[in-house]
Amino acid sequence: MNIARFPRSLVLVLLSGAALAGDPVKVVYHFNEGQEQARRGLLYINNHLTADPSAKIVVVAHAAGIDFLLKGTGTGKGSAFDAVIGDFSLNGVEFRVCNITLQSRGIDPVRVHGDATIVPSGVAEVARLQAKEGFVYLKP
Repeated sequence: MNIARFPRSLVLVLLSGAALAGDPVKVVYHFNEGQEQARRGLLYINNHLTADPSAKIVVVAHAAGIDFLLKGTGTGKGSAFDAVIGDFSLNGVEFRVCNITLQSRGIDPVRVHGDATIVPSGVAEVARLQAKEGFVYLKP
């Protein structure tokens, strides 16, 4: 293909897409509805990684969506989700929890699962990942 005849802006778009063709798919899973959504979403993530082990997955949780990432949720000591979260973290899945939610609900940050990172705002994090880092949005 003779790219000299195309406008420079189109060439840059075409070349940037070609450079990204070999990169892993980047996906942000948005959790905000509670533990049932977490169960469903974690199953989807498992299926996603089975189909595409190279996928870069970030889970962003806010509102009731943070509950599965709190110690003492589901069991007396940890969370019913601890083992799954740990396994996914070992496989590169990142978990991010909204600090605004923690503050508004009066939840001590020490209750957040050790494999999760606290971000200033869950919705702002979802938007940033999409706009600035090219993540695809999925909501289970």
